[in-house]
Amino acid sequence: MNAASKQQSIEDALLKSKKFRLFGLNADDIIKHFFAGNATIAIVVLALITVFLFREGIEFFPKHYESLRLYRWAGMEFVDYLKHESTDLSALNRMTNLMKRQESEVLRMKGLSQAQIAERLAPLDAFAAKFSEVPDGLNGLVADLTEIPVGILDRHKMCVNAQSHKTLLIRMGKIAEANAVKVDVIDFGKETAILKTFLPQCTEIHAKIKQDIVGLMSAIPDFESAEARATSLLFKKLALKFTDGIPVTEKKMAEWNPGEPIHFYRALTDFIFGSRWVTQSFWYDFYGVVPLFVGSFMISLLAMILAVPFGVGAAIYVNQMASKCEQNMIKPYIEFISAIPSVVLGFFGIAILGESVRWLTQQSCLSWVPFFPISERLNIFTAGCLLALMAVPTIFSLAEDAINNVPKAYKEASLALGANKLQTVVRIIVPTALSGIVAAVLLGFGRVIGETMVVLLVAGNRISIPDFTAGIGVFFQPAHTMTGLIAQEMGEVVRGSLQYRALFMVGILLFFISLFINYMAQKIVTKYRISAG
Repeated sequence: MNAASKQQSIEDALLKSKKFRLFGLNADDIIKHFFAGNATIAIVVLALITVFLFREGIEFFPKHYESLRLYRWAGMEFVDYLKHESTDLSALNRMTNLMKRQESEVLRMKGLSQAQIAERLAPLDAFAAKFSEVPDGLNGLVADLTEIPVGILDRHKMCVNAQSHKTLLIRMGKIAEANAVKVDVIDFGKETAILKTFLPQCTEIHAKIKQDIVGLMSAIPDFESAEARATSLLFKKLALKFTDGIPVTEKKMAEWNPGEPIHFYRALTDFIFGSRWVTQSFWYDFYGVVPLFVGSFMISLLAMILAVPFGVGAAIYVNQMASKCEQNMIKPYIEFISAIPSVVLGFFGIAILGESVRWLTQQSCLSWVPFFPISERLNIFTAGCLLALMAVPTIFSLAEDAINNVPKAYKEASLALGANKLQTVVRIIVPTALSGIVAAVLLGFGRVIGETMVVLLVAGNRISIPDFTAGIGVFFQPAHTMTGLIAQEMGEVVRGSLQYRALFMVGILLFFISLFINYMAQKIVTKYRISAG
C-alpha cells in the first residue's frame, strides 16, 4: 500500500468517526463528556457527603440543649458541685500514692532493703492513710444526694414514654385507650427543693474537710527524692486551692435555681469549649470536644516536627545530591512505607516501639530526665512517631516533584556564577520550589490528622486534657483523637441518639479543619508563587 492509499485510509477512518453519533453526540463529544463527567461525579459525591454530615449532625444542638435543661431541672447540676470536689480529693489521694512510689524508687536505687524502705516510708504511709479519710463525709453526702436526681429522671422517662404511647394510640385512632393512659406532669422545682435542705450538712462537712487539710499540711514528711519533693509542693498548692474554692462552691449551691433559663448558645459553647467527653454514663453524658482536639493537635504536631525534616531533607538529597545508585536505593524504600497497612504499624507500635521507649526511660543512666521513667507505653509520643513515619512518603514524593520542576537553567546559572552545590540548593532550588514544598507539608499534615487506626491502637485512648505542667513530658501521656473516637464509638452507638449526633458533629469539625488546611495551603502557595513571579 502506497503513501496515498494510507493517507486515504486515515481520512476515511476520521470521517467515519465523525459520522458516528450516539444520542446526537459524535465520538469526540462522547470522549469529552466522559472525562468531564469524572469531575462532576467528584463534586456530586462531595456534596452528598457534606449534606449527609450536616443532616445527621445538625440535630445535635437541639438535643443537647434539651439535655442541658434536664440536667438543671432534675438537680444533677446541684449535685455535680459536690461531685467535682470529690473528684479533686480523689486526685489528691492519688498524688500521695505517687509520692510514695517516687520516694520508694530513690531509696531502692540507694540499695536499701524492703524493710528499710518500709520503715523510711512509715510517716508517709500514716499521712496518706489520714488524708484518705478526709473525703469520707463528702462521699457519703454525694451518694445520698445522687439518688434524688436519679429518681426524678426515672419518673421523667416514664412520663415521656407514657406520652409517646398515648400519642401513638391517638394516631392509630384508639381514642378510648389513649384517654385511659395517665400521663403525669413532674414539677421539677418542687421535686428538687429537697436538695437545698442538705446545705447545712454540706457546710459542716466543708468545715471539717478544711480543718483536716490545714492540719495535715504540716504533717507532710520530708523527701530524699527530688521528684517526690516536687510532687509534694504541687500537692500542697492544689490542696490549698481546694480549700480556697470551698466558699465559691457553697455560694453556687446556695444560689442554684432549677428554674433559671439556659440559653441555647450553651449547647454550642459546651461542645466547642467543654473539657469533658463522657458517654453512656448512668449519671449524665458530657460532650466537650477540647480533649479530643488537643489530643489530635499534639499528636499531629509531634508527627510533623519529626516528618518534615526527614521528608523534605530526603527529597532535597535524593533529587540534588545523591548518585544514581543512591537514588535507586533510597527512593523506593521511602515510597514503600506508604504501602504498609496502618494496622500493621499499629501492632508494631504496641509490641515494639511502645515497649522499647518505656524500657529506655527506665534505665538508670537517664534518671536525670525530669519525667523519666514513663509508665504508659501507649502515648502521644508513640502515636506521633508512627504517624511521622506514615507522613514521610507523602511529603517526600510531593517535595521531590516540586524540586524536580525547578528549571535546570536556574541551577546551571548558579553553578556558573561560582556557587557550590550546597549554596545552590539552599539559595536557589529550595526558595524556588518553596510553594510546592509547603503544599507537600500541608498535605502531609492532612494525612496525619485524618489517620484513624494507628492513633486508635497506640495513643492510649484517654479522654482528658494532658497535664501541660509536665513540660516536655506531656508528650509521653496518653490521649485520644477525634478520628479515633469516631471509629471507637460509632459501631456501638444507637442511631439517632444524642451520642450519635455528637459523633457526626465531631466529623463536621474535622471537615472544617480539612477545609481550613486546604485554604491555608492555597493562600501560601499563591503568596510564594506571586513572590517568585
